[in-house]
Amino acid sequence: MRIVNESQAEAWNGYEGRHWAEHYERYDAVNAGFNPFILDAARIGEGDRVLDLGCGNGQLTRVAARRARSATGIDLSAPMLARARERAAAEGVENVSFEQGDAQVHPFPAGGFEVAVSRFGIMFFADPVAAFRNVRRALAADGRLAFVCMTSLKDTDLGTLLAAMSEFLPPPTGPDGHGPLSFSDPERIREVLEAAGFLDVTSTRVETDQHWGRDARDATAFLAGWGPIQYNLGLIEPAAAEKARAALGQAVERFERPAGVVTKGTGWLVTARR
Repeated sequence: MRIVNESQAEAWNGYEGRHWAEHYERYDAVNAGFNPFILDAARIGEGDRVLDLGCGNGQLTRVAARRARSATGIDLSAPMLARARERAAAEGVENVSFEQGDAQVHPFPAGGFEVAVSRFGIMFFADPVAAFRNVRRALAADGRLAFVCMTSLKDTDLGTLLAAMSEFLPPPTGPDGHGPLSFSDPERIREVLEAAGFLDVTSTRVETDQHWGRDARDATAFLAGWGPIQYNLGLIEPAAAEKARAALGQAVERFERPAGVVTKGTGWLVTARR
């Protein structure tokens, strides 16, 4: 297995990947609302072969497989792929497979898929243009691409939660533009995809409810364990980390509802064709 994005491979095979695999139901509760947007935009038919990029615990892959001829998920994370295979077996989804690899350089079969999809799995490539060229090569002549990525945090509920800790923690994306917000600008999305050879690139802002926990205390503990937050909390003094958690808890209380802690999640729904 060839990997060029070694830092991401380390994270997703370390704490980050283990946390997502162990709490797969929680993460699916946060992100499952974006599935219908992706699947409808991808126009998956029963004869299509689907590729899920950065598939993680494989929920989107399994849902896509139920509409398609087959679905293949690829991810760097061994812990999450183990969970994906376990869930596919438990749900009886037989036309699905999962591969460990770096989508930027993975030897996909040329023209082997009609559709490529992703749910927040395409923002971390070491070289985005090279990665999407490789994805384009994997698509058939009439292939379609549909994914959701993060928007800017400005004026979003997640931005409000992270801003509560800004006195103590850095923002999630550094000055080099890499990180979860690396595709938050639709103009950059278009430039990258067109440079990779894709046509008819569109970006549409979508929103859905995200469920973080049964109450503010539960949701705060879960968020504090989320990789980017947990990592940065470990870099500061314990007293400052405790203050950051307290500030996060106060912000989370604003979103507590009878059904639990619910925020409005936002994303860019991106489509393109080969």
